[in-house]
Amino acid sequence: MVLPPVSMAPGAGGRRREPWSMLRSPLLPLLLLTVVLVQAQLRPLRPGPADPLRLLAGGDGPQPVILQGRLLADPVAAAPAAAASSPGPCRVLLQTAGGRSELGFATCPELREGWGVRVTGLLRRPRPAPHPLLAGPAERLARQGAWTRLAVERLEVLRRPATPIADLRRGIAERFVAVAGPERGGLLAALVLGSAVVPLPAELRADFRVAGLSHALAASGFHLTVLLGAVLAIGRELGRWARLALGAGAMVVFLLLAGPQPSVIRAVLMGAIALVLLESGRRGRPLGILGLSLAGMLLLRPAWLHDVGFQLSAAATAGLVLTARPLEQALAGLPPGGPPGAAGWWRRWLAPALAVPVAASLWTLPLQLLHFGVVPLYAVPANLLAAPLLTPLTLGAMALAAVALLVPALLAPLLVPLGWLAQLLLLLADGVAGLPLAQWQSGRPLPLLVLLFTLALLGLVLPGTGRRLRGLAAGLGVGVLVVHLVLLGGDQLLLVHQGEGGPPRDLLLARHRGRAALVSTRADGFSCRQAGQLAQALGVARFDWTLLLDPVAADDPDCWSRQAGRVLAYGGGAAPLAAGQRLASRGLAVEALAMDSHALHLQLGRHRWLLLPDRQALTTWRLDRPAAGEGVWLGVRPRPAEQRALLERGPPRVWLSGAVPAGAPLPRGWRASGTSGALTAP
Repeated sequence: MVLPPVSMAPGAGGRRREPWSMLRSPLLPLLLLTVVLVQAQLRPLRPGPADPLRLLAGGDGPQPVILQGRLLADPVAAAPAAAASSPGPCRVLLQTAGGRSELGFATCPELREGWGVRVTGLLRRPRPAPHPLLAGPAERLARQGAWTRLAVERLEVLRRPATPIADLRRGIAERFVAVAGPERGGLLAALVLGSAVVPLPAELRADFRVAGLSHALAASGFHLTVLLGAVLAIGRELGRWARLALGAGAMVVFLLLAGPQPSVIRAVLMGAIALVLLESGRRGRPLGILGLSLAGMLLLRPAWLHDVGFQLSAAATAGLVLTARPLEQALAGLPPGGPPGAAGWWRRWLAPALAVPVAASLWTLPLQLLHFGVVPLYAVPANLLAAPLLTPLTLGAMALAAVALLVPALLAPLLVPLGWLAQLLLLLADGVAGLPLAQWQSGRPLPLLVLLFTLALLGLVLPGTGRRLRGLAAGLGVGVLVVHLVLLGGDQLLLVHQGEGGPPRDLLLARHRGRAALVSTRADGFSCRQAGQLAQALGVARFDWTLLLDPVAADDPDCWSRQAGRVLAYGGGAAPLAAGQRLASRGLAVEALAMDSHALHLQLGRHRWLLLPDRQALTTWRLDRPAAGEGVWLGVRPRPAEQRALLERGPPRVWLSGAVPAGAPLPRGWRASGTSGALTAP
């Protein structure tokens, strides 16, 4: 959006600065944003004094309680895979008078956003992630302002107030899906409402994420820009106040439909400021508008600073504001301020199409690495190909949303041509996601490395940076990459123990020169998902092999097969490995020590560990006394006689899954993971 220059009026003693001039210079908004960022970072997420957490009296629960409040959303399935077949478990946030708590239902009831309910059940603290590379319920809920979970045993609906906005969103999504199916209909509904309020198939979300097109599903500045552009084009012959009213109405409708998500509020604030400046005949610098918008948002809700979507939205917008225009000129072969005719027509057409996704991708790259450890390698060409589809799809979906509400009978015939475009976008995302190396699993770098990489990237992409500074930035970036690759290539043994909320689960991950193997005591889907998260965060594209020690067969064997070149599990009543058998790849091997137990020797490069995951394996070791090697992992708490035997043999290290035994402290060289935690060694 191009804004006319600001007007200046002379005053006594010289030129007088207009009140809007603070938005021409970004220094004041950026200074305010810096103060707000520091203030938000110094105020960690914590519950209020009246939060339901107080009912646990300092413990973790469970504690029988009664809560009363208002539902903040429609319930969502706790297990998306099972949601399509039967009303399985679900969860929803409850707003009480003092705070929030997540309700968990074993069988999902018919509930709606805004209803008032009274629930009885067992209240407990949510389980934290056992390792920083894993996402746990405690961290997820803390970002939503909830600190407890209630397993509901009894439900009473107190009020069913009118919820016209929620009904509107639900009606649009349901009618799109009913007419066009869960994929095409869900995609069109997401273009209007955002994926946060539309139930999309997990495969569709995964395809868009791998292809680098997730922003198309999230209500953001792009969708508002398309809507505002269309509305202002319709009203360009009207007066200033009529155009302001049209723009304000479009933004209010967008905010109501998409909901108060951080990216939506940022887009609306920036759009409102820019619209007022445009219609008042003044010009504001986009960076100043962005700084003022973000500062206002964080003053209102400091917790948004910890929201990944807010961070990505702010970074992408900053990239477009600061880098897109200079990058477009560079791609077109133009000097700064050069005449448009100085470049060929094809470069003038291609440059703006490339500049936007490249700028957004570069500025969000550090956050991608920090939070996910993956980089969609084909994001720029995918966005280049998707751009001609997204604008007509977004405008068409918004127009058909009105048809779905006002004249539902016309939705099916009018949706046919738009459905073809939606199918093209789905095929594009699926095709890009299926390409070799669609995602580079770089692993999540150390936060210090991400900070240094960000400084290097800023030195390279910020306009006006001198050649010498760019050279230093490039050297810093290469140095960060080398250090990260060296860390990824080192040998590592990682134990993740999850012992709460069911039978203990242990994952033992061994890395050697960038490759990895896995031993798991459980074969359930939860353990498989945790293993996949660890692999992605550590930069492991695929395990060489996986050994499952669970006597119960895997409920989703394909999940394990997708993650490993070879999976060895129980079958036909036989143990995975017979005595003396080895499961090996280059530098990684595990060997069974006995026929009737899970006692194993693990070889990790030049390191050797003894694995004793259960009591029977520990008994086998006491009888045979094989060499312990560099260390021993115990999946059970040793009894006094077993502890004395281990001390006599004197292994340098002993890892214990679970809490520290009561009484005497652990012997020298012994470490315990805790009830839910992790241990690591080089």
